[in-house]
Amino acid sequence: MVQETRKLFHEELADVQRAVARVAALATESIPRATAVLLGDDDAEAQAIIEDDVVLDRLSHQLEEHCYQVLALQGPVAGDLRTIVTALRMNSEIERSGDLSVNIAKASRRVQGGSFPPEIRGLIERMSEEAIRLYRAALDAYLDGDAELAASIDEMDDVLDDLQVAFIAAVFRAHQDAGLDLEVGVQLAMVARFYERIGDHAVNIGERVQYMVTGWLPEHLVAAPGETGEADGPAAAPVGSDGPSPSD
Repeated sequence: MVQETRKLFHEELADVQRAVARVAALATESIPRATAVLLGDDDAEAQAIIEDDVVLDRLSHQLEEHCYQVLALQGPVAGDLRTIVTALRMNSEIERSGDLSVNIAKASRRVQGGSFPPEIRGLIERMSEEAIRLYRAALDAYLDGDAELAASIDEMDDVLDDLQVAFIAAVFRAHQDAGLDLEVGVQLAMVARFYERIGDHAVNIGERVQYMVTGWLPEHLVAAPGETGEADGPAAAPVGSDGPSPSD
């Protein structure tokens, strides 16, 4: 009976993982779609991206409810508990990333008819590619339980951060030297911020994967000693690792 219960529980965890992979795939696919709309001025596709986000939101809500159900009915501990908590945290990051792709699609409508210099178009494409790369790495780390890959995403994100800085500079130059419309320039600066935020969400997912695999949280997610009244200690503390998981 106990063995059968454990088997059913592991099937529940596998269902959660598949659901996370599904919403993450949808969010990842929305990035190049939004980029194509921005560069191609396709209003119909922009509307399709906005409408498809409703599907992602619905799946995200279903995943959240499923995780709460597992927590309530199964009472997971240690590694199993970290798996469910990670799925909940990732779900939030993924849903917000989908919203950012929608924001890019909406911004495309506000710059319709705008003529982007080749440098700006090229940087948009590169920011999109980097955001996709980060998200795919985060999802691979999650599915493979690869803490090393998850930890590397923060450093990988530096490329996207640098591209955003270069993009803003290019927008200023285009405004001053090529007469790029100021309102269009402002919208493009916001778009760059959307890509950068997508990368930040991928980094957050990587941190949650590290927590799931190792039980350790990055230092900025742990309360500072002064906030807890405890003596100085290590920068990060193990969480949920005070005993072997039933499935370990």
